[in-house]
Amino acid sequence: MKVKCLQTQGQGYFEEVEYELPSLGPTDICVRAVMTGVCRSDIDMMQGNFGPLPLSMQGHEGLGQVISTGANVVNIDVGDFVATRGEPAYADYYTVRENEYVWVPEAHPRYIIEPVACGINAVDVADCARQDKILIIGSGFLAWVAYHTLTKFKHCERVDVIGSNNIDLWGDRLLLGTTESYDVVIDLSGKYSLGIDIDLNNNALIVDAVGKAVSKEEAQQQLWKAVTTIKPSPRNLNFHQCMKDAVWMIENDYLEIDSFWTQCYNRNTEWQQAFADGVDRPNGYSRGYIKWD
Repeated sequence: MKVKCLQTQGQGYFEEVEYELPSLGPTDICVRAVMTGVCRSDIDMMQGNFGPLPLSMQGHEGLGQVISTGANVVNIDVGDFVATRGEPAYADYYTVRENEYVWVPEAHPRYIIEPVACGINAVDVADCARQDKILIIGSGFLAWVAYHTLTKFKHCERVDVIGSNNIDLWGDRLLLGTTESYDVVIDLSGKYSLGIDIDLNNNALIVDAVGKAVSKEEAQQQLWKAVTTIKPSPRNLNFHQCMKDAVWMIENDYLEIDSFWTQCYNRNTEWQQAFADGVDRPNGYSRGYIKWD
């Protein structure tokens, strides 16, 4: 079965192409796309900064409605809404493998779960102790998720945040700088030299969520302090549980993220604008998503 899908080959634009929907495996589900978030990595791929990924991997922040299930699927019914990590979520229909989707209660952008799970995953891989002194670098969507995961879900009490975005939202919780020393740094920005600009305690842990290039001087300082660096990824074995935790946190009011989803684009008439705005980020833009009728 051929369906329409949005694809970029890294030449500065997305285009509509045909995608051959794979056959349904016994533990797979097939979904009709309902909403798909426009991730910053999609924009980077479009602009030629990495990749491009194959067509079967384009669009990963999915929310769909189940239209069919494999013979061994027992926890999901046709008609249910699911948040997906599997690709390509820019296709009108796509197949999702086991452990790459979670049930959600409604079709609402707050339940585009993959990026929320990324913020939770950055915290989970750190496995912070309650007494750790923790720094989050960045004040965007992922930082908001990580902060509330640490303080409300993990009950950590010593968490600082450095950043310059969403100042009104963060209020006095947001710092412009710090002279403290930290046991754990969750780096969602890459703007600071860790161990030089930011002081680290011995045996500190860095969660590098941006793939930051490290200078020789920075590496030497981290070596001297016996620092460990972890790079979180949706390919982590525990990511499916992070997706489940994200749904639970949103349903139980541990996490309010509606204000971050600022732009909705109609799949039929506005999908090109969705990617253009992802580049130019007009005033008031935080996160955008494409919505299917």
